[in-house]
Amino acid sequence: MRSADFLVIGAGMAGASAAFALAEHGSVIVLEQEEQPGFHATGRSAALFSETYGNATVRSLSRASRPFLADPPDGFCQAPLLRPRGALFIASEGERGQLAEQAAEEPGAYAALSGAEARAMVLVLRPEASAAGLYEAGAMDIDVNALHQGFLGGLRRRSGELALEAGVEALRREGGAWVAETKSGTFAARIIVNAAGAWADRVAALAGLRPLGLQPKRRTAALIDGPEDVDFAAWPLVIDAGETFYFKPDAGQLLISPADETDTEPGDAQAEELDIAIAADRVQAATTLVVRRIAHRWAGLRTFAPDRTPVCGFDPRTEGFFWLAGQGGYGIQTAPALAQLTARLITGGAPEMIAAALSPARFHGG
Repeated sequence: MRSADFLVIGAGMAGASAAFALAEHGSVIVLEQEEQPGFHATGRSAALFSETYGNATVRSLSRASRPFLADPPDGFCQAPLLRPRGALFIASEGERGQLAEQAAEEPGAYAALSGAEARAMVLVLRPEASAAGLYEAGAMDIDVNALHQGFLGGLRRRSGELALEAGVEALRREGGAWVAETKSGTFAARIIVNAAGAWADRVAALAGLRPLGLQPKRRTAALIDGPEDVDFAAWPLVIDAGETFYFKPDAGQLLISPADETDTEPGDAQAEELDIAIAADRVQAATTLVVRRIAHRWAGLRTFAPDRTPVCGFDPRTEGFFWLAGQGGYGIQTAPALAQLTARLITGGAPEMIAAALSPARFHGG
């Protein structure tokens, strides 16, 4: 049996970042069920950093994460984690009210644009789809792989361990510690961090706890060729007011998505032809782009709690079981703040005001 102070289940962005933060306070072992970390949600994210995305709690976590992302610790990564991108929200004539409501939620975060100004920014927009716009200049591309590898590399430098192909098959309390049985051996720790993403409720069930109601949802994306006669590399992310599609430059092509959220079971999510077709149709209806071929397609899982707010805190129904799950579509950009909060709550630091909003106790009246 291999023992540590902290056992983290899951080596995606949530688990890697939490393990990195906890390794400053004790020994850490991360258990990952796949052959490589970040295979599911993390490795399939087209992350954009936006302080206006999500509910008020999520937005506060994003703002708290920005200093780390903008200025990571020395040696954390070799290139910037954030790169300028911008986000352009467009509305038809009948959707102007949605943009007004969006702007009112975050005063000062957007510049209001006329339709002509929006189309000058992204030349392929059709007038009927872009009667008005909002521009978020502070939205940034996140180098997801660099961030993830930075956390994992930092974990190793802090003497943390990563066990691959170590999916948890059984969990039990023994001698004041949690004992995890895996195909790669038996591991024990006083504190266990459930950062298993789409599988987090299943991990809780292994520990004898009722699930919180976390729901994995499939999100589909594809790469298409951009317009041949237009330099589109500096285009912002473009998303419609109803969030039914978006597109943005990606590695010399355009990434498109129908912004789908299809309930599914935990697993290796695959893009479905219908969702790809819907994405192509919506993008073509709003622009003069013609989708002649799909260069690449994929899908990932975004797992939401019932209130669409992440879960971060000890489960009050047992000892030493910490939840870090339900990050939905915000897990990459909130990872630094959630990791630091996780470390503070576990090591006895003063809890922050936001901790109550994230606690798993909110789901069972605790």
